[in-house]
Amino acid sequence: MLPNSPDSSSSSNSSNSADSADTSTTLLNAAATTYRMPMRRPNVNFMLSHPVHWVSLGFGSGLSPIMPGTMGTLFGWLSFYVLTMRWPEFFTPAVWGAIIVVGFVVGIWLCDKTGQALGVPDHGAIVWDEIIAIWLVMVFVMPASFKAQLVAFLIFRAFDMVKPPPIRQFERRYKNGFGVMGDDLIAAFFTLLVLALWRVV
Repeated sequence: MLPNSPDSSSSSNSSNSADSADTSTTLLNAAATTYRMPMRRPNVNFMLSHPVHWVSLGFGSGLSPIMPGTMGTLFGWLSFYVLTMRWPEFFTPAVWGAIIVVGFVVGIWLCDKTGQALGVPDHGAIVWDEIIAIWLVMVFVMPASFKAQLVAFLIFRAFDMVKPPPIRQFERRYKNGFGVMGDDLIAAFFTLLVLALWRVV
């Protein structure tokens, strides 16, 4: 049997390389198209179309046409206050801690699914991340006066909106549900750090 000629071997290798490149390109394009659908503007019908969207959009607070992130954070603050004041024997710090952990883990999937449906991973109407984050802040702040709660709320919103390092870098690195939830969690930790330093000073 005659050995393959150099030209034949070279041609075969080139063909295999081209096929591999085409396959890689196809896989990358398929992954990239997850969020390439046209961005949708959510409304009440969209929110009610699936329970996941209902939660991700903060039970409607994220549908606010003005500063939905702030509205979602406000909803989180008020819901924490009402539930804690109404059923203090149940909504203890330990219970809130468990709710926050579960809410964060499940929120990664919730926000990712809603982001895909809306065509952008971190749509402004997705506010479940703000809700979980402000709950975390309030667990450490409460019990406190209205003024102290308001200060915590404003500091958190400032970090979440300005996104100083490493918050913005984290958001840019992870374009999925984990990124959506994670950057607000970092903002919550920064808020608690500022409040702790404020009390020391």
